[in-house]
Amino acid sequence: MSDLSPFSLPATTHSYLARAAESLSEAVHAPDVPTRYACAHVAALRAAAALLAARARPAPARRRPQKNAWVLLAEVAPELAEWASFFAAGAAKRAAAEAGSTRAVSEREADDLVRDADRFLTLVEQALGLAPHLSSHLSPHLVVVPGPPARHPAVRAG
Repeated sequence: MSDLSPFSLPATTHSYLARAAESLSEAVHAPDVPTRYACAHVAALRAAAALLAARARPAPARRRPQKNAWVLLAEVAPELAEWASFFAAGAAKRAAAEAGSTRAVSEREADDLVRDADRFLTLVEQALGLAPHLSSHLSPHLVVVPGPPARHPAVRAG
């Protein structure tokens, strides 16, 4: 856990959290399935960036290998490592969806990812000592229910 209080979080953390919520809203209102999936994945990525902005400390500049946000998240917040693995596994689908593939993801996958990204954003906010955002922007068919998604065991709330 970080020694930062919610009141001393970096401005970038708050910015990433706001952008994550915006991406989540864009996902909910997306006109098509690929856009919904891509926006939901970006929302999760921005939530991860918020936590990294608050907790990560730069390593010495000597030839360190590049790591993506999901690898860094698992290192900085081990309690979210399973979430990091889950979202990392969806990166290729997001890339295909962003490239315009209409077969990259199903409607069910996109809807599930919106719910998962919403739940992940809540966990990040809680990890930072912040009050969770309201999920009221989710449409009725995307209502978030407490607990982990049934389709994969890797993600557990808490």
